[in-house]
Amino acid sequence: MTWQEQYSTRMMKSAALPSLELVRGEGCYVWDSDGNKYLDFLAGIAVNSLGHAHPVLVDAVSRQVATLAHVSNYFATPPQLQLAERLLRLSGGDRVFLCNSGAEAIEAAIKLARRTGRPKILSLMNSFHGRTMGSLSLTGKPQLRESFEPLLPNIEHINSTIDDLERHIGPDVAALVIEPIKGEAGVIDLPEGYLAAARELTSRHGVLLIIDEIQTGAGRTGSWFAFQQHGIVPDAIAVAKGIGGGVPIGALIAFGPAAELLTAGQHGSTFGGNPLASAAANAVLGEIERAGLLQNATTRGAEIRAAIAGLPLVAELRGRGLLIGVGLQKPVASAVVAAAAAVGLIVNAPNDSSIRIAPPLTIGDAEVAEFIQKFTTALTAASEAK
Repeated sequence: MTWQEQYSTRMMKSAALPSLELVRGEGCYVWDSDGNKYLDFLAGIAVNSLGHAHPVLVDAVSRQVATLAHVSNYFATPPQLQLAERLLRLSGGDRVFLCNSGAEAIEAAIKLARRTGRPKILSLMNSFHGRTMGSLSLTGKPQLRESFEPLLPNIEHINSTIDDLERHIGPDVAALVIEPIKGEAGVIDLPEGYLAAARELTSRHGVLLIIDEIQTGAGRTGSWFAFQQHGIVPDAIAVAKGIGGGVPIGALIAFGPAAELLTAGQHGSTFGGNPLASAAANAVLGEIERAGLLQNATTRGAEIRAAIAGLPLVAELRGRGLLIGVGLQKPVASAVVAAAAAVGLIVNAPNDSSIRIAPPLTIGDAEVAEFIQKFTTALTAASEAK
C-alpha cells in the first residue's frame, strides 16, 4: 500500500490528499519519502520559527522529556513559570493562560469576553480564527461555517473598515476580535490606522480589544507581536504557532483589568502549560531573542519583497516581516505552488490569487538567493502555462 492509499483509506476526509510525504528536516530544508529536497518557505504555516531540527530546540525537548513531560494543571513546574514570565515580559501583559493550540487560545478569549456580562462579540469578514466550534463562530468565512451551523449566538461579522466598526460597536458588545494581518485570507493588511481606531473606539465603549496574534506573533512580522508596531495596548492577545517552533502550544495573554476576568474553575486544560511544551517554547523564544531574529525578519522580508516585486504574475505584495502575501495578476496560485514544488520550493496558496510566504526566521543570504531563483522559475512557468 502506498502512502497515498494509506492516507486516503485511514485518515478522515477532512483534508485533501497531501502532495508530499515528508520524512526529515534540517534547517530550512525538508526531504520527502522519495529523497527529494525542498527549501521550506512555509515553515509549517508560520510555525517552525527556527526551521527544522534546530539544536537548541532538540536539546531542550530531549532534556525535558527525560526529566518531566507532564504532570497536569494540578501542579506547577519551572518551565511553565519561566514561560509565563517570558511571555509577559515580551508582550507587556499581566497574566497568561497556557493551552495547546491557537484555536484553544481563541476559545479562552471567547470565555474572557463572556465574563464581561455583555452578549455580543464582533469579528471581521474574511477572518480566520480556528476550526473548533467557538473559534469557527468567530471566523468570517461563511463557506467554512455553513456545514456546522448553528454555531455560537451573538457573534457578528463586520467589514474591515473604521466606519463599519463605528456603526456596530456599542454597550451590548463584549469584545472585538481581530487579526492584525489576515493570514488565511491571503496575508491581507488591515486599513491604515485601523488598529489605533479600534483601540480608541473599544476603550470609549468599554469593549475588550482581543488581537489574534497566532500567525503574526513570535517575531514573524519583525516585532514580538504585530500590535506593538501600532502604538496600542490590547486587552488580550491569542498566541500559538511560532512560539513552540513545531511543538504544539498556545496561550492567551491578558492585559490590565481583563487579566482578572477569569477566576478559579472557569477554564482549564489538561495539557496546557505542560513542562515539555513549555521547555520547547522557552528554547524557541530564547533563541529568537539571542540570535536577533526579529531584525532578521525585518531585513530578510524587505530583501524578498524588493526582489520579487515586478516578477511575472506579481500584482501586489502584502504583510510585514517574514509573513508575505503575493497577490497574483491571475487566479493561478495552485499552478505556482505546483511549479515551485517541481523545482524544490515549498510555498502555499491560501486562495486562487494569493501566495503565502512564511519561511523560518533563521533564513540567511543563501536561502534568500535560492528562494528568489526558484520562485522566479515557478512564476514564469505558471505564467506561460495555458
